[in-house]
Amino acid sequence: MTGPVLRGRLVSGGRVVDDGLVAVAGEQIGYAGPAAGWDGELPPVAPDRLLLPGLVDVHCHGGGGASFPDDDLAGVATAIAAHRRHGTTTLVASLVSAPVDVLRTRLELLAPLVAARELAGVHLEGPFLSPDQRGAHDPGALLPADPDLLRELLTGAPGTVVSMTLAPELPRAGELVEVLRAHGVLPSFGHTDADAATVTAAVAAAGRPLSATHLFNAMAPFASRAPGPVAACLAAAARRELVVELIADGVHLAPETVAAVFDLAGADQVALVTDAMAAAGMADGDYQLGALPVRVAGGTARLAGPDGGTGAIAGGTARLVDVVRRTVRQAGVPLADAVTAATRTPARLLGLAPQVGELTPAPAPTCW
Repeated sequence: MTGPVLRGRLVSGGRVVDDGLVAVAGEQIGYAGPAAGWDGELPPVAPDRLLLPGLVDVHCHGGGGASFPDDDLAGVATAIAAHRRHGTTTLVASLVSAPVDVLRTRLELLAPLVAARELAGVHLEGPFLSPDQRGAHDPGALLPADPDLLRELLTGAPGTVVSMTLAPELPRAGELVEVLRAHGVLPSFGHTDADAATVTAAVAAAGRPLSATHLFNAMAPFASRAPGPVAACLAAAARRELVVELIADGVHLAPETVAAVFDLAGADQVALVTDAMAAAGMADGDYQLGALPVRVAGGTARLAGPDGGTGAIAGGTARLVDVVRRTVRQAGVPLADAVTAATRTPARLLGLAPQVGELTPAPAPTCW
């Protein structure tokens, strides 16, 4: 067997092996398990080293100073590399609501990178969103649900789009879901002002797999007599009908909120995401997200107003490994659960498991 042999705390598949070992054979994993089960020469004990699967981020707008909705191929490559250096080996490039011609152009530019597996696909966050819960999306780019337009975008870049955020209360939203299913694209409910009953009905009609885009953020709030989309999505996650995204970066959600969702839904129904924009891993300053200017101060990105003020949160500035770290240290979520939510759960959501999201030895070849 050739390739590196690494020893440390192995965290994968919902378990922690305190003295674990991973051995690589060529481009595949030859062994992953307790060091005591390895029949080769053992490296020194390394209890401070964590051995994790490659992280899987299903919602990311950029990083390293570059943006998926805005930059050329060189910039896109910079953003991919910025996240890969910090352990995110499977990355979905998220676009924001934009004029249709812009969306076509961005899909055309990103399609070769998806084909080459530099990206796991593209996430369309919009343009079929609630104007009342638009967050950092350009209000002029939002559109009524249009199944024909969606079909045109998907067929114009076949196999490129892997997920799409839409507001389930929009007229014809159900038709959007049907188009997504026909093209093998994951529907994700978000940027929604719907009531709980509307979301519950949409979840029941949508089939599986299904997700909720950054739960709590850009949604009507959870109130005792108006539980809204948050309660409906949490209940659906508890029933294993839906996976909820969480931006557990210390900005978008309180640590107690993150801990409660893990307790209620379980790590198999939670996907940790970054919602990262160009400023991820960069200094404070002025950036761009689609058509809108963004100012980052103290690591928090907000829309920049013409009067020098700031508005809605405009994406994240953390990498996914930072999100995992904060989930464990600040929210008190067990390490195995936090890693599951950043690896196996999103990999399953995208249909990439078990080849992605777990440290699992490659199966032995079958001889006939």
